[in-house]
Amino acid sequence: MRKTLQFLLIVIIVIAIWAGILFLLSSENLNWRISTLLAEIQYAINPPEQAVFVPVSQPVSSPTAPVIVIPTPTATIALHTPTSEAEQPSAPTIPAPTATLIPTPLPARASLDGVLHQFQMWNNCGPANLAMALSYWGWKGDQRATASFLKPNDRDKNVMPYEMEAFVEQEAGLEASVRAAGDLAMIKALVSAGFPVIVEKGFEGEGFDGWMGHYQVITGYDDGGSASSLAMTSDAGQFTAQDSYKGPDFMVPYDSFQSDWRAFNNTYMVIYPLERRQQVLDILGFQAYDNYNHRSALQKAEMETAQLSGRDLFFSLFNQGTSLVAIQDYSAAATAYDAAFANYGALADEVRPWRMMWYQTGPYFAYYFTGRYQDVINLATQTLEGMSEPILEESFYWRARAYLAIGEAESAQEDLETCLKAHPGFDPCIQELLKMGIEPPE
Repeated sequence: MRKTLQFLLIVIIVIAIWAGILFLLSSENLNWRISTLLAEIQYAINPPEQAVFVPVSQPVSSPTAPVIVIPTPTATIALHTPTSEAEQPSAPTIPAPTATLIPTPLPARASLDGVLHQFQMWNNCGPANLAMALSYWGWKGDQRATASFLKPNDRDKNVMPYEMEAFVEQEAGLEASVRAAGDLAMIKALVSAGFPVIVEKGFEGEGFDGWMGHYQVITGYDDGGSASSLAMTSDAGQFTAQDSYKGPDFMVPYDSFQSDWRAFNNTYMVIYPLERRQQVLDILGFQAYDNYNHRSALQKAEMETAQLSGRDLFFSLFNQGTSLVAIQDYSAAATAYDAAFANYGALADEVRPWRMMWYQTGPYFAYYFTGRYQDVINLATQTLEGMSEPILEESFYWRARAYLAIGEAESAQEDLETCLKAHPGFDPCIQELLKMGIEPPE
């Protein structure tokens, strides 16, 4: 009997060992372990938080920021899309939101069922969160399907909101709206009306080296019993988030939510079927119009700049630049980004959000379209060199355009071809190569 038990124990131990080996050798875990090891080595040798971008070009004089007005529904450039303003497609005509004079009262709490939680695979936050949000509307895929469209190279470090929006409209048969200048009341209004909301925000957690970007799907809120309306409410409540890293039904207090959300200009995305478009427009109100939305974000950032300090001040200055780029005031945007980077340099190393340029490309627009090509090159170079794996198609793209502007075609070609290795099929890089008379690599 004892020998039988010993034999069974040995079998169990052997099976456990082999299971562990297979787990470690699985492609996803192997990718994660290799990536983590490379990052630790790279960051130990060249601590990215110690690098500070210092512009070398003279700041361009900045005109007075435009006053917020109710605009006509004409489109501005799409901030994240790395093309010039002359290359932007025209925006589709959308119905006007229905104006209401009296805000509709909101319930003190709301919760949505039907979002299928998914823990993100390695380096797969954006695809996982998009798949979760789509599941609410009956979409049957998972994060592998969204990832194959959003990031053909699984080592790509970021997925932009405009890429997620494109998947929704081209692949899922639904519609999406990406807005900035969000607030607690807007998120609650959408959730209480039956629309989960994807938010882009900052994230710091155990197992990560410093600040990084993150997505969450908001499916509920609770004001703690207080009354609520479309006006901004107290910070006492909390949101319910489907978090691809921390788990399902993760509770996020309003105050920490707002602080983390600021890092991305309070950006959010709502997905909806065509037949519910008007309902979404009515909730968004004038925020449904690009010009109004971008100017609202600018006003919000300017107000916060006068009130905040430290890292929050950096984010608000950066948001000013982002919103100014969106309304094509590149001179003022460049000045705002200069101020943001100067503030960044004054922060302690341990709180610097050194991954910021992994997720946002506004400074490239601002510096490029004010003729500050060397600043584009230097910023892109610092961003890429500060990564354990230099895989950011947008940085390669903008550095290539700056190289072309100063006559360094060979360097531009190298960057454009590297861009397509980082993100196969990335159309802006393909188009630049074609303009140069070069056939893009397969």
